[in-house]
Amino acid sequence: MLPSISSYGHYRSNNYGVNTLRVDIGDLTVWYSYQTPVAFRVLGNELVIRYNSWGQTTGKHLNWIDDDHSKRVDAETFQRLWNEQTGCLV
Repeated sequence: MLPSISSYGHYRSNNYGVNTLRVDIGDLTVWYSYQTPVAFRVLGNELVIRYNSWGQTTGKHLNWIDDDHSKRVDAETFQRLWNEQTGCLV
């Protein structure tokens, strides 16, 4: 299956859409802030979203994905869940 790439951002200009990319590949969806994966979901699993350790703009991107801060995980947990959930996909 070929990936589908879209923007999830709420920018007023399309010029910034490249900073908020969503990539769908089969059962996997990955959200990027700039070139950094900041959230993902594998079909049948909950959304996994990183805690903001970057800055205000990425914080805005994370809120566009899901503004519930209680769902955010640290970098180590994000990587562990990525490995567990995508191991058979990628």
